[in-house]
Formats: sequence, structure tokens, C-alpha cells
Amino acid sequence: MKTLKLGAILLGVGGPGQHNAWLDPDVAADASVDIRWYIARAQEAEAAKFDLVFIVDSQFITKDSPNHYLSRLEPLTLLSAVAVHTSHIGLVGTITTSYNEPFNVARRLYSLDHISGGRAGWNVVATGDAGTAGNYSREAHFDYPTRYARALEHVRVAQGLWDSYEADAFPRDKERGVFFDPTKQHTLDHRGEHFSVVGPLNLERSPQGQPVIFQAGDSEDGRDLGASIADAIFTHAATLEQAAAFRTELRERAAAKGRDPEHVLIMPGIFPIVADTDEEARARETAVLTAKSFDRALAELGRPFGWHDFGQYDLDAPFPDVDAAAANSFRTQAEAISAHAREHGLTLRQVVEHQLAAHRSPFVGSPLTVANEIQRWFEGGGFDGISISVNSAAEFARFTDQVLPILRERGVVRSDYEATTLRGNLGLPIPANRHTAVPASSLS
Repeated sequence: MKTLKLGAILLGVGGPGQHNAWLDPDVAADASVDIRWYIARAQEAEAAKFDLVFIVDSQFITKDSPNHYLSRLEPLTLLSAVAVHTSHIGLVGTITTSYNEPFNVARRLYSLDHISGGRAGWNVVATGDAGTAGNYSREAHFDYPTRYARALEHVRVAQGLWDSYEADAFPRDKERGVFFDPTKQHTLDHRGEHFSVVGPLNLERSPQGQPVIFQAGDSEDGRDLGASIADAIFTHAATLEQAAAFRTELRERAAAKGRDPEHVLIMPGIFPIVADTDEEARARETAVLTAKSFDRALAELGRPFGWHDFGQYDLDAPFPDVDAAAANSFRTQAEAISAHAREHGLTLRQVVEHQLAAHRSPFVGSPLTVANEIQRWFEGGGFDGISISVNSAAEFARFTDQVLPILRERGVVRSDYEATTLRGNLGLPIPANRHTAVPASSLS
């Protein structure tokens, strides 16, 4: 029986829209740079049998960036430390394909996979913050087609490097004096449009074969990339109908590419607020939303538009036509904001107010109400798993201690880990090494 997969997004002092998260007495003011905070949250998630913790990342900031973005630890360094303090939970980090080389990424991720005993995952991003180019000696950011073509080739090269050694390449037989079988080592000899990599990778095969590939992107290019390479996809949806449509469309794309759609998991981010009663939970949500800063939201609105400065405009004039600023940034998100403003004739002030109010969650209420809604979405085909933002340990404990037991009793969530690897717990197969896989034609 399929069970709901669980992910925890560790956001320290607060990501986009979480302007005052750091003011919570339960949140350490230096959480985003305190490795002890991450270890503690990962251990709590592991005790609740979560499948993974997820570390977001970007490499360009401004003075208006979310608090967590201003000062935070590099994902793979962080996760390597967490790995030695946990035993089952998956460790997923964001790495850009636009500003890294495949060999370096493959080696770092595979090192984490070995350190953790097969629990590494890679959130593949093509980088939406155009300003990142200035941190990597580039005059301009890659355009959309180049970013996604590069991302696809980057992942394929990394996967090829992870197949450098067959599973039994290192007998380490002291009696025979045989450490290594050279016939089980394979070069890659890749020459493509964006990368040229000889190989082999200097690291043997890991317990789960290859790290699990995650991806997030709602553009046409992003969806196509996800359908091509992702084992799991991060997304967001406001309604069950939207969520189910996205899941169906992505799985159809994957099937059209010859993949098994059952091996493409959809794990949207959700924002549960749990209280003793529905009324109390809604009141807490309202308090969170109304405590947000209009000025911070106005500044953050610039991010999908390449950090365009909206402070220069009359707040009560029609929303400005600035789509061109988003051409090489978070274009799909920016176009959606502009289209909504045009369709409803909104001013800039109204767009910001809509952004502030748009984050009301369907998963707010008593433990029973939240559990019922999660089960409804899961059984209605809205998702295969959920990804929950974590700042406050107390808020996270409300979910793990009050909501999960209801779902566990109903069989929606498993009672214990089923494997020691991330692939095993997500129900994903170990990829066959391309050098030992039996061709389909030989099986007929």
C-alpha cells in the first residue's frame, strides 16, 4: 500500500514571506547558521519517520532578501554534518547546474551519499536569480533555453559519472592481494553542447546506486526537465484540483519520455497551522499574515522580476509593465503576477496586498481537521508526499505529535522506516548501472 511521503524544509529564521518568523521565542535568532539547530530539527524529523530534510539555496542576495537567505550555510557542507548525527532520514540539498561543473557536483553529492550510507538527494535548479552571474565572472545570466538545456546535460553527465564503477569493482581481497578490478572501471568520454567530461569519477558505487533527483519548476522548460530527470518534484498548489492537474500532467510527460510515472513523486510545499480548535488555528493564521511587513513584501515582489525595484512606482497607479525585467529570472512566476494584475485591474498596492493574503493554507485547523485535509488531498491524487517548512520546533512538534498519529492510525503514513536509503524509503528503484544493465533485447 502506498503511503504519504514526508519532507521537512529547514528554513531557520524564515524564507520568503516569513518576515517575522525569527521573532518567535522558539526560534533561535542565529538558526540559519547554527549547525546544532539543523541537527536537532533533522533528528526530530527522523523520530517522526520523515523521509527527508531539504535545504534550499541561492547564491545571490540583496538587502531585501528573506532573512534566512541573508546568512545561511552551504547545503552539502551542512548536510554532511547532519549525516553523522542521523541514520535513516534523507538529506536533500539544492545545487545549481548553471554555476557548477558536473564532475564537481557529482563528486560532492556522491561523497554525501557515502557519508550518509545512501541518503543523499539533489534538488536540481537552473538558477532564477539573474544576479548570480555577477558572482561567477559572467556579464549576463544564461537565457531560459540555455539554462534548461544545460541543466539536462549536467544531470545526465553526473548520472554517467555515478556509473563509473560497477558494484563489485573493489573486491579488497587481502588473501589474493586484489584491491581493485580494473575491468569494472569505466570512463565517460562525454562531449556535449555545454560540457566535456572524460571521467571516471574517483568514488565507488553507493548503497543506493545514485542520489535521488529532485526538481522544482513550473515553466514549460521546468516541467519538461522534471519529467525527464526527476524522481521527485517540489511544487505548490492552492487547491486540490490544481494539485491533481499538475500531478497528472507531469506523470503524463514522464510516461511520454518512456519513464515509469509511478516513479515520479509529487511533493508540494504545504503550510499547516495546528491548534486545539479550527477557530483558534484560523486566528493564529490571521495573526501570522497580518504581522507581515508591507514594505518587505513590496521589496520581495522584485525577486521574480530580477530584483526589480518596485519602490520607485506610485503604489496606487496601475501595476507597471515590467515583464521584460523577468526575462532571465523567475519568468513564469513574474508573468503570473502580471497577468493577474492586468486581468483584475489591480494597482501595485493591491498586488502586494494580494501577495500578502495569497498564502492562506488549506491545512489549518485542529489536528483532526488538518489530518482530514491532508488525507483528502492524498487520496484525491493531489500529491504523493508533502514538504513542510520548519522554523519553530514547537510548531513542528504540533504536527508530528498531533497530526501524524491520526494519519498513521489510518495507514496514510507508515509507522517505521522500510529501508536505510532514501530511495528505499521513497519506494524508488536503484538505477541499474549502465555498464551491467541487461539490454531489453536480450530478455526477449
